[in-house]
This record gives sequence, structure tokens and C-alpha cells, in this order.
Amino acid sequence: MNVHRWDCDQDGTLTEAGLRRKLQKLGYSVNRYVYPPGTSFPEHTHEVEKVDAVVSGRFRITVGSDSVVLGPGDAVVVPARTAHSAEVVGEATVVSLDAARGQHPG
Repeated sequence: MNVHRWDCDQDGTLTEAGLRRKLQKLGYSVNRYVYPPGTSFPEHTHEVEKVDAVVSGRFRITVGSDSVVLGPGDAVVVPARTAHSAEVVGEATVVSLDAARGQHPG
């Protein structure tokens, strides 16, 4: 799984608005979600390619046997129809930008 990390030298200071703009420039529609500690999503798929990006907190994404913990400024692309699961890690609330190409998965 390829993690895209925020580059302060190239992208400036990490902000939610800046991360949203970056995703939108790449052609994604973006929704904001807030997940409290203990939130988890069982394995599922979406019909569209999506990106899970983290503004704050820590969020574990698992695709097949690969698992990664995303922190602020981190993002991963999940291809369409690819089974994946996710969970909040630790006691901090996660603010996430969920980006999709085409119809948003909701």
C-alpha cells in the first residue's frame, strides 16, 4: 500500500483546507468525516476509486494483508472494488477527508 505524505516544503503547512484543495485538484470530490475513538469499519468495497486522507488523529487502513496507520497529512488510494477495512487507533478523534472519483461512495 502506497502512503502519500503531506510535504510541507512543497505543499506548505498542513491544514484541512489545503489537503481538501490538493485532493480536489487531483479530480476527487471530497467529504469530511469525524470518527470518535473506537470507530471501526468492517471489510467492504466501493464502486469508485477513493482516497482516505487524515487531517488529525490516527486511522488504520487494511487492504488484503497490508495494513498501515495514517497520521495527519497521510493519504492512501483504495482502488475501486477493492476490499478494505478501517479503524480509529488510540484515544484521539480522527478527522478524515474521504475523496472519490465519480459518484461518491457515501
